[in-house]
Parts: sequence; C-alpha cells; structure tokens
Amino acid sequence: MHARMTNPATAVPDALPALIALGASVTRTGVPEATLNLVHLRASQINGSAWNVSKHAADLKQSGESDERVFAVAAWREAPYFTDAERAALALAEAATRLGDRADAVPDTIWDEAARHYDEQQLAGLLLAIGLGNLWHRLMTTTRQPAAPVTS
Repeated sequence: MHARMTNPATAVPDALPALIALGASVTRTGVPEATLNLVHLRASQINGSAWNVSKHAADLKQSGESDERVFAVAAWREAPYFTDAERAALALAEAATRLGDRADAVPDTIWDEAARHYDEQQLAGLLLAIGLGNLWHRLMTTTRQPAAPVTS
C-alpha cells in the first residue's frame, strides 16, 4: 500500500506540534498510560487504521504489557485480562468511536460505569484521548498511510 499523500498533520504548518501537545496534556490527567494505550488500540481496531493498530500494539508491548492483553483487546468483554476500570474505559472508547451506531450514542450505563472509576479530569482525559485518536485514524486511513514495520 502506498500513501495517497503526506500525513496531513505534517503537511499543515503547526498542526503536528499542536496534536502532539494535546496528546501530551492527556497523559497528565491521571489516566494510567496502559489504559490510554488500550483505548487507543481498541479505537484503532474499530476504525480499521492499520498504522494506528501497529503503533499502539507496539506501544503496549514496549511498556511491558503481556501478549495476552494486547491480543485480547478486540475481545475485551470475553477476556479475563482487564480490570473493571479498563473495561469501563474500553466501553467508553467504543461508544465514543461508534457515535452513529445507536440513537443514544453513549448510554448512561456506559457513562456511569466510567464515572465510577474516573474523576472528572480523568474522564476529560479519556474523552480527549478518544477524540484525538479518532482524528488520527481518519487522517491515516483516508490518506492510506501504511503501517510501520513491526520491530522486536
């Protein structure tokens, strides 16, 4: 696969530093890094963004996550490897990524479970991470950015 164009975030002056700064601010909201990476991976899978799936799986592995956890993200509901807080974050990520899949895009049950595990700043961090991730998916998938080679 060949990219249709240069990554739009690098083609527009000042766009990439702004996106990187937003991503960095999310890491300071108190949401565990592992949770953010799990959320990024799940939303990447939903959006079919090979570049992002490859990146976030590699990020998880580099941070010491087990193969079982990385491989099971797509089936997190049936896998025993995730905490209740991680499950709440993954459910929120799925709902916020699939906004058009149901009339009530993010049902109270999903929101309330996330709010049970995360305070307001952390919820804001999760939502910004999900939104920023979905922006990256749209950029990378639309322009057909190829997945980076996996290195060990």
